Amino acid sequence: MLRLVLALGAVALGVWLWLALFPSPEKVITRRLDKLARAASISPGAGSLARLAGAQEVGGYFADNVEIYIDTPARQQHGALSREDIVQAMLAAPAAGGLQVKFPDIIVSVAADQLTAQADVTVEARVPGERDMMAQAMRFSLSKIDGKWLITRVQTVRSLS
Repeated sequence: MLRLVLALGAVALGVWLWLALFPSPEKVITRRLDKLARAASISPGAGSLARLAGAQEVGGYFADNVEIYIDTPARQQHGALSREDIVQAMLAAPAAGGLQVKFPDIIVSVAADQLTAQADVTVEARVPGERDMMAQAMRFSLSKIDGKWLITRVQTVRSLS
């Protein structure tokens, strides 16, 4: 009986270790997007160096060239941006009061080739001290490039209302 319990414990430990060392692509992408949201958040009163580091980190989640299709009442942008353009946009964004970004729900679909994926995300952004929060459904297309899942396309998702 003791051998059976020890064998089952060893199998359970092996399965846990395998899942910890080799997570599914969906889990890896979800973790990366959570880190992206934290990197895009800016602490109130953040200095120039902290903002530069955050902007550089955000740039690291994107491919060298990214297709952007944003259609919101406040902004409309279509075209391609480089990773450096994204970093510059992060630096230029007004955030004297700070900015908190969250992706509360991330739904990831990995293609059969295991090299491309799509993530449907609700982006929530809040400026501390303001009552209203911006929420927008977005779709990120990702590709596995040099072993990392990088965002290659960003587009807004129109609601049915």
